[in-house]
Amino acid sequence: MAYSFTEKKRIRKNFGKQPGILDTPYLLAIQLDSYRTFLQAERPEDARDPVGLHAAFRSVFPITSYSGNASLEYVSYRLGEPGFDVKECQLRGLTYAAPLRVKVRLIVLDKEAPGAKKPVKDVREQEVYLGE
Repeated sequence: MAYSFTEKKRIRKNFGKQPGILDTPYLLAIQLDSYRTFLQAERPEDARDPVGLHAAFRSVFPITSYSGNASLEYVSYRLGEPGFDVKECQLRGLTYAAPLRVKVRLIVLDKEAPGAKKPVKDVREQEVYLGE
């Protein structure tokens, strides 16, 4: 069956009182704001709020050994620079990722000391690569 030009076009009629439509919001803004709040990459390490990745690390640490002779404490984290820029990652089929490094403090207690309160034997602080 052959249709005419107007039947193919399907004319749309507007019975509304307002002729204009609403502006479409930038839907990606919510996700970007949430991601920036989660990482807090722009903020200095000592001025980060207890939310996002910083709060996750603080909730897990300190990790104490079973014997109670050592404790691993979270100090801070930092995100490194990505290996490639966005365009090069798209061309090579790579993931655009930045290395995550966490600064932790290992506190070793003197296990041979008498009493319940053991003195600190050694304290070491080191930056550890956790992934991208």
